[in-house]
Amino acid sequence: MKPYLKFILFILITIPIVILQWVLLLFHKGRGAYILPYIWHKAVCAIFQIKVEITGKPSNQAQTIYVSNHLSYLDIPVIGSVLRASFVAKKDVASWPVFGLLSKLQQTAFISRDRADARQAKGNLDNMLNEGKSLIIFPEGTSTDGREVIPFKSSLFSIAMKENLKDIYVQPFTIKMESVGSKPVANQENRDLYSWHINMDTPLGEHLWLFAQSRGAVIFLIFHEPVKAHDFENRKTLAKACQQAVSNGLTNNFS
Repeated sequence: MKPYLKFILFILITIPIVILQWVLLLFHKGRGAYILPYIWHKAVCAIFQIKVEITGKPSNQAQTIYVSNHLSYLDIPVIGSVLRASFVAKKDVASWPVFGLLSKLQQTAFISRDRADARQAKGNLDNMLNEGKSLIIFPEGTSTDGREVIPFKSSLFSIAMKENLKDIYVQPFTIKMESVGSKPVANQENRDLYSWHINMDTPLGEHLWLFAQSRGAVIFLIFHEPVKAHDFENRKTLAKACQQAVSNGLTNNFS
């Protein structure tokens, strides 16, 4: 499919879902409010030819905080096509053209390093957890090219250690590129067709256009065993265990 046709389809599917989701959120913000975003993420993956392969079993029996490595903004439709939960993202994502609006309609929780905003952001996260919502966080604090998992920031795990959330689970999962444009991801140029990370200077719009010209990607989501947050001594030991599980997903052959 020609790249411009992909963008036309993207617009045609996005506009009605945005309108319907905006109206729905006026009346309902429970689990049912994730259905339209789930459909949208599925459609985006289909349009841009992203095939999502799942290994392991996503936790869906209890409130869960899902944690993973992070390669690209394209991770969002990949994960959203599988999990019905709210993402936790940096505050500046809210101001991105198009994607900022879409993230708000997904009920994304925005966090900031600014002390003036930190208390409000923490309050928003607490409210979402108290409402029984599951969350998706990227504890690396940035995106990478997917060759390795950098150390997780343990501060993000403090939300799982609250005394009133004794039964909450944390499930690590690994995002792993299998191929991009029908080619293996051995070379950096091909890898960077999907990944959009801190070491790149390509603007988001240009990167998406380049990806649209390719034949898509095959992305593995490797779900590891969920753990009970309060079984760990503190947030640092929890973060280290999750980071190790996610890292193992890159090096072990689960396919």
